[in-house]
Amino acid sequence: MDQQDHTAAYKVAALYRFASLPNWRDLQQPTVEFCTARGIKGTLLLAHEGINGTVAGTPEAIDELMGFLNGIEPLRGIEVKFSTASQMPFHRMKVRLKREIVTMGVEDLDPIGDAGTYVEAQQWNDLIADPETIVIDTRNDYEVALGTFKRAVDPKTESFRQFPDWVKARHNELAGRKVAMFCTGGIRCEKATAYVRSLGIDDVYHLKGGILKYLEDVPQEESLWEGECFVFDERVSVVHGLQEGEAELCRACRFPLTPQDRLSEFYVKGVSCHICHDSRTEEDRARYLERHRQVSLAEQRGAPSPIGRNYEDS
Repeated sequence: MDQQDHTAAYKVAALYRFASLPNWRDLQQPTVEFCTARGIKGTLLLAHEGINGTVAGTPEAIDELMGFLNGIEPLRGIEVKFSTASQMPFHRMKVRLKREIVTMGVEDLDPIGDAGTYVEAQQWNDLIADPETIVIDTRNDYEVALGTFKRAVDPKTESFRQFPDWVKARHNELAGRKVAMFCTGGIRCEKATAYVRSLGIDDVYHLKGGILKYLEDVPQEESLWEGECFVFDERVSVVHGLQEGEAELCRACRFPLTPQDRLSEFYVKGVSCHICHDSRTEEDRARYLERHRQVSLAEQRGAPSPIGRNYEDS
């Protein structure tokens, strides 16, 4: 089922592939040049274990990029989830060299050979509705706060590096049970399942294509998803059919806020929210207010923001 708005100006590609990539450093400059020449923006990460990232551009440009990446033999068959955006959701093009394409900090994992069993979006409901299944959200706390699956356990991690310790502390609870894990696009849970299996827990599953694939394929009336799905770009969140959601970022702490959150007495656009209000000083808030004023003035003039719409330089 495809409910995307194909009249939208930009095509967004969330992509990854775990692959042995011995020449990963050599791919950085050609990839930057390819994307820049076609007006593509976003971030791609390259490491010895593969590629990960999200980029946006015209539909033609993104299609050309997928052809370019699939033309690199180890990356052939790259996992990609397409959606649309009414405005360019990124401000520049970056291709970064990293130790891991998704940072867990565990050496010698093999997500290529040791990941858990894929479950297609259409079969996911049956798996997680089973009371014998432990359902684990592998994302971070601010992502989970915006939406998650019914019955899902929230590890309350602030970064993916904390996930291994959380699992180890619950080894006895997970051993001998069916464990179903999910994440935004599939990459984190692919690595997470490999880690869980390395601990001797074998009955491990993960949602193929992640939440994004589920929201695209599963009708809302059949869905076990509650809330919106956080995405790492200026759309902030998406809902069923991968339409843009209603969440906005607090520009002070970058926590995603629902419309209800924005009714809080502590919410001041560009300055504070109920999450960060008590942890910021009056000097901080004055600085944020001036920053927000500069951004607003630039937008009114139709000029590029001096800071960037997502304040990513702050």
